[in-house]
Amino acid sequence: MVQLSLPKNSVPTEGKTFKAEGAKRVKRFRIYRWSPDDSQNPRIDTYEVDLDKCGPMVLDALIKIKNEIDQTLTFRRSCREGICGSCAMNIDGANTLACTKGIDEIGGDVKIYPLPHMPVVKDLVPDLTNFYAQHAYVQPWLQTKGEEPKKEWTQSPADREKLDGLYECILCACCSTSCPSYWWNGDRYLGPAALLQAYRWLADSRDQQTNERLDRLEDPFKLYRCHTIMNCAKACPKGLNPAKAIAEIKQMMVDRA
Repeated sequence: MVQLSLPKNSVPTEGKTFKAEGAKRVKRFRIYRWSPDDSQNPRIDTYEVDLDKCGPMVLDALIKIKNEIDQTLTFRRSCREGICGSCAMNIDGANTLACTKGIDEIGGDVKIYPLPHMPVVKDLVPDLTNFYAQHAYVQPWLQTKGEEPKKEWTQSPADREKLDGLYECILCACCSTSCPSYWWNGDRYLGPAALLQAYRWLADSRDQQTNERLDRLEDPFKLYRCHTIMNCAKACPKGLNPAKAIAEIKQMMVDRA
């Protein structure tokens, strides 16, 4: 049996504990901490939060911790409504959005880590440079041949319906960082998020660059590292199915052969 272990300098150690003195309803948050500014191993700090003075979502607790307990805690957040994807992280063993994950959904301690298998900038902030570069690679915009139309380009209701389940992606990276194929081949495999975006434009009846788009994806790694594990669909906080989109791209490759 293969045994894998972390390098010694990356094994998390037990960190500080911050007590909630006098609180009646307490929830413990065990949060991954790491800073590039020192040579210390990552650590797991424990924060006790008074639920009677905290909002219902995990992001509410993180904001309370940063504002009232430990200002050094670092994480991304913006809309607080599940739209921007900024607060994606691994909560209780699953990739999700902190702003839509209810504290009461989690039994026991709340364990929070950055999105897995990505370089960490600091604490709960992953480095998404490669992820965004892959998104740009699929050229996620409408492309036409020749002169642009002089009036609005309309679609039939049936053609517009084909985009449902595709355009709603918020690029949170929950799906790609849940994918074992992306873990091991993230430098070459585009991943579920980028390929979902690729199919969004392949499926658009107004786009006129279908063959050129497929040519950019025709590669043993860019597209075909997907093995239909389905972690992406399970992890997506918007209920989308990237694996289905990837299967549709593969079928388009077959149909044009």
